[in-house]
Amino acid sequence: MKKIFVTSQYPGDAVKRLARQYDVQVFPEDRLPTQKELIEYSQGSIALITTVSDLVDQEIIDECPELKIVSNSGVGYENVDIAYATEKGIFVTNTPDVLTETTADMAWVLILSVARRIVEADAYVREGKFKCWHPSLMLGMNIHDKTLGVYGMGRIGTAVARRAAGFNMDIIYNNRGRREEAEKETGARFVDFPALLKESDFIVVAAPLNEETRGRFGLSEFRQMKRSAIIVNIGRGPVIKEADLAEALSEGLIWGAGLDVFENEPEVNANLLKQENVVLAPHIASASRETRGKMIGMAVRSVELALGGELPEHLVNPEVLQSKK
Repeated sequence: MKKIFVTSQYPGDAVKRLARQYDVQVFPEDRLPTQKELIEYSQGSIALITTVSDLVDQEIIDECPELKIVSNSGVGYENVDIAYATEKGIFVTNTPDVLTETTADMAWVLILSVARRIVEADAYVREGKFKCWHPSLMLGMNIHDKTLGVYGMGRIGTAVARRAAGFNMDIIYNNRGRREEAEKETGARFVDFPALLKESDFIVVAAPLNEETRGRFGLSEFRQMKRSAIIVNIGRGPVIKEADLAEALSEGLIWGAGLDVFENEPEVNANLLKQENVVLAPHIASASRETRGKMIGMAVRSVELALGGELPEHLVNPEVLQSKK
């Protein structure tokens, strides 16, 4: 039987469908494979189902001479050498849209947790420090009637902005270009980047990682923000310089931060770990049972189509079709 390698374990029965026709091997441990393990397990596969953290480079592709498709379970696909895959006639797919709402929910989890100091408050109670209520206990920040700034007004950024209506917020955003449909849907205003920094009470980073966004938020940018500002990152970790963020939080340049992604994931800057005014989550923005089940279902469906001689859904390298003619 032809081999399919799945780099991670998923909820639901979608992967089992493939096992009826193929030799499906799922990485057996409750973690992602190392690069060495990824090479070893991938060898001879006709399909790979990967995560955005699995580096599918030229070496991996060369170990799989019969490889037909790399089906990435996630929105991003910068982990795949798209050019080389296309040259070799290999489909590359992703799973867009399915995690949009769940990830937007997570942005608000972080906003609320940081602004109202929920993690600190939970620890305060558990440690037996709560002896009585008093008016200055665990003072946080209001969210309603404030200004939300969105950096990256794609699907997820728009979903984050849509939720702000319930808090009666003024919504501004910065993006490579204007998103008029998003403006109509959310009431958001397009502003330049300096205005986003200056005017926002809360900034949500929802931008993809590219040359323009990498390291976009550093010490210089934090100095331009309000001292009462909170920044949340549910986009890509390297958009924020973690060492600079730790310094900004320590010096009070901004009031707080919430991160679900990290610059050198899974490592977290040591100084950032020392700050009480930051909430840190282990890249779980899409981690609901429902959404992860849908993600793997979409990834499996793309594999089924590709191996069945059909065009897979959510193809990110349509140029590959030219090589197949």
